[in-house]
Amino acid sequence: MATSIARTSEASSETVLDQRALNRALLARQLLLRREERPVPETIEHLVGMQAQSPSNPYLALWSRLEGFDADQLSLLIAEREAVRATLMRATIHLVTARDYQALRPVMQSVPAQTFKSSHFARNVAGVDVDAVVAYGRELLAEQPRTLGEIAPLLAERWPGHDPGSLAQAVGFLASLVHVPPRGLWQTSGKARLTPAEAWLGQPLGAGQSAEAIVMRYLAAFGPATVSDIRIWSRLTGLREVVARLRPQLRAFRDERGRELFDLPDAPLPAPETPAPPRFLPEYDNILLSHDDRVRITGEVASLPMPAGRGSDYGSVLVDGFLAGMWRITRERGHAKLAIEAGNSWSAADRAAVADEGERLLAFVAPEAQNRDIQV
Repeated sequence: MATSIARTSEASSETVLDQRALNRALLARQLLLRREERPVPETIEHLVGMQAQSPSNPYLALWSRLEGFDADQLSLLIAEREAVRATLMRATIHLVTARDYQALRPVMQSVPAQTFKSSHFARNVAGVDVDAVVAYGRELLAEQPRTLGEIAPLLAERWPGHDPGSLAQAVGFLASLVHVPPRGLWQTSGKARLTPAEAWLGQPLGAGQSAEAIVMRYLAAFGPATVSDIRIWSRLTGLREVVARLRPQLRAFRDERGRELFDLPDAPLPAPETPAPPRFLPEYDNILLSHDDRVRITGEVASLPMPAGRGSDYGSVLVDGFLAGMWRITRERGHAKLAIEAGNSWSAADRAAVADEGERLLAFVAPEAQNRDIQV
């Protein structure tokens, strides 16, 4: 049976996984070794949410992972309140299913709360009853979805003498809010208007999943991983104790630097030589953001230049499973151009494979363009 075992550690009986072994494990779990046929909600939940500061990013990420993905599938989920964009892991905006918001937000609430506490926004409202500010902010957003900029002057009327923007940020960080359409729909613009999650989803938040359950889900999507990796992904504290409680259910490895890696016992570990086709990732993709040591996906590349030009869609290129280039799409008068900046020397076969994948990307992003071309 093919495995991704590199060698056995001399100091222990634990298996050592090298960089390529970890890369192929991550690609397999992130559905980037081959496009899969599976429902969009199931995919979003498997990935434990998708980075969504840029509204188009989840669409591009799903296109790279699912066979025959249609952007309208995700737009419909958002419009029908079956998927939402909200602040979760790392206090950043993620796209999750409505069910997963109920599971994740109660556990992740401590993350934006701590982020706010250590921010200049908190210092700007020192002495204010922040709980009262948040309660009033929720009332305003329940009346009708509004942006934080729109509620700032309304909050300042009740708490004069304090920075309006900081009062609004207290609501944004501390209340359980979701972004409402049209923002978040495919190729549709709209302001970042918010409303309480309970009102939008039609049910109150419960206790959510346990930290142990969330760690197990992280490992299914991102493992094998260290405790530090899990912390970087979530920004949760107390994870060393959580993993200690889970240890009897987990499999342990070491990386080449001797760090202990944890994993589910039945999670896929493809052979290091498993082929990995080129993949285009959006500006933000959790595969690039969810480990303390990102060398398993970045390889030896520290940074890459972005192709020149202005475009709403851009991101990174994986070649042989590792970060190897950047891309940008520009559109003008019925013409769409995909410019790709290669970070390393690519073979002719690499360039041809990247160009083929780029053709598919352009067809997805700009189907209306009368002319489409690629610069590699």
